[in-house]
Amino acid sequence: MKIALIAHDRKKPLMIKLATAYQMILAKHELYATGTTGLRIQEATNLPVHRFKSGPLGGDQQIGAMISEDEIDLVIFLRDPLAAQPHEPDVTALIRLSDVYEIPLATNIGTAEVLLRGLAAGYLDFRTVVHEMEKEAISTEHE
Repeated sequence: MKIALIAHDRKKPLMIKLATAYQMILAKHELYATGTTGLRIQEATNLPVHRFKSGPLGGDQQIGAMISEDEIDLVIFLRDPLAAQPHEPDVTALIRLSDVYEIPLATNIGTAEVLLRGLAAGYLDFRTVVHEMEKEAISTEHE
């Protein structure tokens, strides 16, 4: 699965703890992250992470574009609800896109842990099943 990892500045240490604690699960998937968050995850875990620009410079929008193209399967976005963000419209758009395209989204550590444990247990396999059904339907249409 393709997993997006995003964290506001005050939540970056928590994201690093999460990535370190669940490194064995994350290692089995493709990871995408906004700039600094991705770099810090790479430094802490040695996991390969495709890094986009930082959130305020368009990274949230880059991940949002992937969501709209059905290229992201899960988003962990550790938001800081107590700090004003200069790119709040981008944050809101990313959350909205996750809802529109039915992408599992965690915005806090508790939900992030549930999603990662569910991922390891196979509870998010519905994304793979849906993709296979869509491919089958397309190939049947072209026959």
